[in-house]
Amino acid sequence: MSTRLQRIKDHILSANQCSEMSALPPSPLTTHVLNTGRGIPAAGMSITLYFLDPTTPAWNRLTTGTTNNDGRCPGLITREAFSPGTYKMCFETGQYWEGLGETCFYPYVEIVFTITDSSQKFHIPLLLSRFSYSTYRGS
Repeated sequence: MSTRLQRIKDHILSANQCSEMSALPPSPLTTHVLNTGRGIPAAGMSITLYFLDPTTPAWNRLTTGTTNNDGRCPGLITREAFSPGTYKMCFETGQYWEGLGETCFYPYVEIVFTITDSSQKFHIPLLLSRFSYSTYRGS
């Protein structure tokens, strides 16, 4: 494992802490998942954050969380762990729709993005229906 990846992992929050983050400083990386088919936040969706190790090119899991009742997953990564590089957020959309008793076309959504200036804040919304999704870089 590269030194850079180990530095990130040393600062990552453990799995399932995502929903308990209201007292922590804001994460430099946020998301908001909206079920546009029903017009509601997508609560209870599992999200996994990965970092691409440039020395091996392998995806390394950093943390996993679950969206809260507002469709947000605060605390994905700390400011100290956030560094330039390529990241991936994997949204378990199939499990989410199954939990609602519905089927979907996309069993998961992976959003890959590159951070060049880790001092900035990055917001990655996911707008979701059973047969489509869209995303953009928010602020």
